[in-house]
Amino acid sequence: MKACLCKSFGPPSSLVIEEIADPVSEPGKIVVRVKACALNFFDTLIIENKYQYKPELPFSPSAEFSGIVETVGTGVTEFAPGDRVMGYVGWGAAREKVVVEANDIVRIPDSVAFETAAGLAVTYGTTLHAYRDRGDLKAGETVAVLGASGGVGQAAVEIASIMGAKVIACASSEEKLAFARSLGADLTLDYSKEPLKEGLKALTDGKGVDVVYDPVGGDLAEQAVRATAWGGRFLVIGFAAGQIPKIPLNIVMLKGCDLRGVFWGAAVTRDPDANKENMKQLLAWVEEGKLKPHVHGIYPLEDIAVALEEIAARKVRGKVIVTP
Repeated sequence: MKACLCKSFGPPSSLVIEEIADPVSEPGKIVVRVKACALNFFDTLIIENKYQYKPELPFSPSAEFSGIVETVGTGVTEFAPGDRVMGYVGWGAAREKVVVEANDIVRIPDSVAFETAAGLAVTYGTTLHAYRDRGDLKAGETVAVLGASGGVGQAAVEIASIMGAKVIACASSEEKLAFARSLGADLTLDYSKEPLKEGLKALTDGKGVDVVYDPVGGDLAEQAVRATAWGGRFLVIGFAAGQIPKIPLNIVMLKGCDLRGVFWGAAVTRDPDANKENMKQLLAWVEEGKLKPHVHGIYPLEDIAVALEEIAARKVRGKVIVTP
């Protein structure tokens, strides 16, 4: 089979496309023929050995995929050849076939395209876990999404809207905010032009926001915590700004707010059943037409380096899909 391989750590241009042996469905394992896989910003880091997970060389990038079950090993009863599935594997999906366990995948309805399903697991899975399992988000509450035009930021705007929340999209340019409005944001705030804390307070008539979704970190984090309402929840998603903030705990005490960590990758391993339920919910929303993930582009496997370079340069708006 054909596979994209990282054989030595380096930039996207160092990746190679090679023919390797087909995988075998060992006992308890499932071989899936990959129809589409998705790339995320962390793929640009993992191939340079700059990510928290450090796979052994050689490996394939891409953590999420969709495809068709080709063979199942002895002991597998949940799936059968021909099943349409999507899943998450951490890394290794940028190839024509992957080997997975039953807990790694869920079935895809016939009406959901492979290209759409391939990009649901990471950004949308992270976001639904953040809102449902960690943030206790309720309809009618106000959510501030930082970095609203980025990968998880887009998902955060879309899912909060579906869940009935009022969404304030926060980003650093009018172009990015216009994109967030097209995804369903009710209000927008350009934090390159006005302070985040004061802006969020003004947009909520002084009350503050009920939930902050923060994949950015850096200097914005403390401002956002100061802009939470009484009993608010600040969701720690990531640190795209590069700086891990230090939050004065007296703010947390005085506002009666919570700082809640969101580590989706660990949650998938610790509670796979809950993750499967979240995946089924996302697929149901797609089926119902409530969720329409924006796809930036679809690339053949041979152009995966081009796709990763666009992600690294922050040029993408939406999911980047690769078709092996």
